[in-house]
Amino acid sequence: MLKFSKKLLYAIEAVVDIAYNSGGEPVQIREVTNRQGVPQRYLEQVMQRLVKAGILKGIRGPRGGYMLARDRSKISVGAIARVVMDLSPGGEMDLPNDVATGPIGRSVVRPLWSEFQEHILVMMDNVTVEELTTRAFRTGVPSDVYNRITYSI
Repeated sequence: MLKFSKKLLYAIEAVVDIAYNSGGEPVQIREVTNRQGVPQRYLEQVMQRLVKAGILKGIRGPRGGYMLARDRSKISVGAIARVVMDLSPGGEMDLPNDVATGPIGRSVVRPLWSEFQEHILVMMDNVTVEELTTRAFRTGVPSDVYNRITYSI
């Protein structure tokens, strides 16, 4: 079974959390860590990389935090994966250097691994943050957006 890094899974979770809970307002990193149980030390570096890549927008100040830099329907899980795993479009996730180093490993296993990786990235490119927020809503995940709504007459 292929394993994804904790950093990647936490990054996807954080971006979806921000999309799901922002309601047009910045979301502070501690809010994400409190809601999702994601360690802050993982997120701080990842969030900056996502800002630099144009997936998130960082807002400074006491009411600052993070927001999506573009529409949630335009952000794919593949885009997040490429940022977190330092992949360029068409790049590949590598096997450890000490694995598949024999003749069959170099000429068969590593190329096969690259094919698998590309198929996975294509699948990830076809899933948007919009779809994941819809799944969260349909499964009844609570959202802070509803807590921010105020009614006045």
